[in-house]
Amino acid sequence: MAGIDTQRAVAWAAEALGLSVEALTLKPLPGASSSSVYALTARAGSDAHEYVLRLFTNRAWLAQEPDLARHEAAALQEIARIGLPGPELVAWDATGAACGVPAVLMTRVPGRVVLRPTDLDAWLEQLAAAILPVHRYDAEGFPWERQPYNDLDALEPPSWSPLPRLWQRAIDYLRHTPPPTAHMAFIHRDYHPTNVLWQGDVVSGIVDWVNACRGPVGIDIGRCRSNLAVLHGVQAADRFLQAYQRLTGSRWRYEPYWDLADLADMLPDPDGVRAGWRPHGVTDISAPLARLRVDAYLASVVAKL
Repeated sequence: MAGIDTQRAVAWAAEALGLSVEALTLKPLPGASSSSVYALTARAGSDAHEYVLRLFTNRAWLAQEPDLARHEAAALQEIARIGLPGPELVAWDATGAACGVPAVLMTRVPGRVVLRPTDLDAWLEQLAAAILPVHRYDAEGFPWERQPYNDLDALEPPSWSPLPRLWQRAIDYLRHTPPPTAHMAFIHRDYHPTNVLWQGDVVSGIVDWVNACRGPVGIDIGRCRSNLAVLHGVQAADRFLQAYQRLTGSRWRYEPYWDLADLADMLPDPDGVRAGWRPHGVTDISAPLARLRVDAYLASVVAKL
C-alpha cells in the first residue's frame, strides 16, 4: 500500500538477520490482496538468501484481528514443529512497534504457482496429497479455532445469481442442520492452488499460513473445491475430492455441509477468487463466468444433501 514506510521495515529485517540495510533488496510480490508482501533478498559476500516480508497493512482486517502477526508466527512455528513443507519463521513484530505495522519475516519457499497444469489429474492428486500431513496433526491446544466469515442469520441469496431458491435452500440447511461430527485437526483455512508452490511437477511447499487454525478438515477441502470449480469446473472439484478420499480411506468422511459453509464464507460475491489468479496468467475467466461456475458448483453440492 502507498504510504507504508518500507525502509523502517527493511531496517527491522536487517537487524533480525544480522545484516546491514545495504545488503537487502526489496521487491513486491504479486497476488497479495489482504496484506503487503515483499520478496527480500539478503546478500552476504557471494551468498544470497531469499525471504518473504509480510506487512499487515489492511486496517479493516487488523481491526477485526489485531493479533494477525502473532497468529501467523504461531502457525509457522507449528508447521516447523511437525515438519510440514512451508516457510520458516525468522522474526515477527506483533504490534508494529518496530515496523510501523505488524509484520512477519519468513524464509521464501522455492517454486512457483501452477494453475493450468498439463496433466490435470496428476496435479489434483498432488493437491490432495499435499494437505494430508496438515490434517494428520491434531493441533490440540492451538489457540486459534475456525470461525465462519459471515453471520448465517444475516445471510441472503446473492443478488447476482438466477438461482435464489437454491441459495436459500443451502443457507437454510446451514442454519437449521447442526454441523456433523467433524474430523477436527490443524487446517490451513485458505487452502487453494494459489497457495501451493511447485518445482517441476512436484509440490515444493504450502504458503500463506496466516489463517491457519484448528477446525473441521472439510473446510480446507471445501475451500479448495470451490476454487477449483471456478478455475477448472465442477468435475475438477469432484476429482480433487475423490483423490482426497482415496488417500484418506476410512479416516475421513465427506460431508456436504462444509462445502456449503465455505460457499457461505465467499458471499456476497465469489468474484474475488479471480484476483489472485491474474498475476499467474489466468485472465480468461470473467466475473459472469465465475458466478456461473459457482452456481453450478452449488447445485452439485446441494444434490449431495
